[in-house]
Amino acid sequence: MLTGKDLLNNPFLNKGTAFSAQERADYKLNGLLPTAIQTLDEQVAATYAQLETYTTRYEQNKFLMSVYNTNRVLYYAIVGSHIKELLPVIYTPTIADAVRGFSDDFVRPNDAVFLDVNHPETMADVLKEASKDMPQVDMLVITDGEGVLGIGDWGIQGVMISVGKLAVYTVAAGINPQHVLPIVIDNGTDRQELLDNPNYVGNRQNRKTGQEYWDYIDQFVETAKGMFPDVLFHWEDFGRANASVILEKYKNDITTFNDDIQGTGVMMAASMNAVAKASNKPVTEQTYVVFGGGTAGIGVSDQIRNEMIRQGMSEADAMKRFFIVDRYGLVIAGQENLTEGQTRYARPADEFTTPMTTLTDVVKAVKPTVLIGTSGQANTFTQEIVEVMSANTERPAIMPISNPTELQEGKADDIIKWSKGNALVVTGSPSDPVEFEGTTYYIGQANNSLLYPGLGAGIVVSKASTVTDAMLSAAAHGIADIQDLSEKGASLLPPVETAPQASKYVAMAVVKAAIEDKVNRAEISNIEAAVDASIWKPEY
Repeated sequence: MLTGKDLLNNPFLNKGTAFSAQERADYKLNGLLPTAIQTLDEQVAATYAQLETYTTRYEQNKFLMSVYNTNRVLYYAIVGSHIKELLPVIYTPTIADAVRGFSDDFVRPNDAVFLDVNHPETMADVLKEASKDMPQVDMLVITDGEGVLGIGDWGIQGVMISVGKLAVYTVAAGINPQHVLPIVIDNGTDRQELLDNPNYVGNRQNRKTGQEYWDYIDQFVETAKGMFPDVLFHWEDFGRANASVILEKYKNDITTFNDDIQGTGVMMAASMNAVAKASNKPVTEQTYVVFGGGTAGIGVSDQIRNEMIRQGMSEADAMKRFFIVDRYGLVIAGQENLTEGQTRYARPADEFTTPMTTLTDVVKAVKPTVLIGTSGQANTFTQEIVEVMSANTERPAIMPISNPTELQEGKADDIIKWSKGNALVVTGSPSDPVEFEGTTYYIGQANNSLLYPGLGAGIVVSKASTVTDAMLSAAAHGIADIQDLSEKGASLLPPVETAPQASKYVAMAVVKAAIEDKVNRAEISNIEAAVDASIWKPEY
C-alpha cells in the first residue's frame, strides 16, 4: 500500500492541500500537510498569484517547473486556465532560456529520460525503468539537442525542448501526461562554452558522428519499438542533416513525425491556404522565396509543394515555383555541401545572368508573392524588400517565422507599415496587433502548438502505423478552415488560446485521413467520440 510520503513524492498522485480529510486519514497524511483543505480551483488561484510575483518569463518558467515536478494536475490546471499568457512561458519563446540555463540552474524534470551514447548497453534498462509505473506509452518526444530552435547546439540541455513539447501536447490536445516520455540522447556537444562550463551536466565531449551515431539511433528505434509497439516517435531539434535522414529512413517502418521538418511545414501549408483565401490567388499560382535552407526551410517547402500537388499541380511545375536562399545566396545546382533537400530545390546555374548572392537580389529578380523566413537572421526582411514585394503583388505574404523572437527576420508592425497595410503577415513568435490607418491588424503566429498536438492526438487515437501525406494535409486544412478571413486585418491563423479547440478539429481530420488511407490499427466507428474519449483533463 502507498504511504503518505509515496503520494506526496509522486507528481501524478500528489494533490497537496487538496487531499480530503478521509484521504489524509487513510494514507497517514495527517501532519505531513498543512491543516487547511483546498479545492483545485483554490490551489490554482493561490499558485497563479505566486506566479504573478515573478517579473520575467524565465522566472515564471522555473517556478512552473517546480509545480510540474510536484503536482502534475495542478500544473496543467494553471496553464490550461491561462493558456494565452502561459503557452509562451512553457514553450516558445521562453523555452530557449530554459535550454540555455539548464545546467547552471539545474533542476531535473522528474519524467525526463537521459540516454547516453557512450553506453548503448544500458538503453533497454533505462527505458524499462523510466516506463515501469506508466499504464501505457503512446508517445516519445526525442531530441539530441543539436539544432535547438534557432539557437543551435545545446547538448543535453535540449531535454527541456522534449519536456516543453510534451507539455503543450497535454495542454492543447489532452494527451495523457502519464502516457508519454520526454527523451534526450546525450551525444555530447560541439558548443565550446558548454564544454568549458564546469556546471554542464552532459557528456563533456564533441558529438559522435558517422556509423557509431547511426548504430545508436538504429538501436534506439528497435529497442523502443519492441517495448512500445504502437508508440509515436516524435523527433525534435536534431541537426539539419541528421533530422532529414532519420525521417526518410524510418517513416515507412514506424509511426514517426518530425516537427521541425513536417510540423513547421504543415503550419505554413495551412498559412498558404489562408493566404489563398485572403488574396484570391490559389496556392498553385503563388511564387515562393524561402530564406533559410535548413531543416525548417526545406520542410516548409516540401509541405507547401505537397499541398500544390494535392490541388492538381504536377510535381515538376510545383518545384519551379520555389527559390531557396541560404547563406551564400540563391541555392543553385552544383554548389558544394548542399543537403539532399537543398539539392531538390536547387535552381539551374545559368538561370540568372547576374549572381544572386543576397536575399534582396533574389526578391528583385524573382518577384515572389510569398516570402518565408526560416533563417534565424534577425531584421533581414528590410523596408526595401517589403516595398519591392508590395510593388509586384497586391497582397504579398511575408512571414518571418524564425524562433525565438530576437531571431525573427522582421517585425510585424514594420511589415504592415512598409506595405501600407497590404501584407499578409505571419510570425513565429507572438506579435501584438498593429494599428495602421484606422485598421487593427491581428498577426497570426505560426505556432506549431496549433498543429502538432492535434496531429499527434489523431495519430495516437487511430493508432496509425505510419504518418501519411494525406494525414499531414488534413491537419493543415483543419487549421485553415477554422479562421474567418472576411474582415480586413483578420489574423491568417487562429490565436494560440484556441489551441484546444483547434487540436480537436485537427485530430478528427487526421483520424479520418488515417482511416481513409487504411493505416489505422484502432477500430473507430465514431471519430468525434473517439477523440473526445482520449482527452485527459487535469482533475483530481
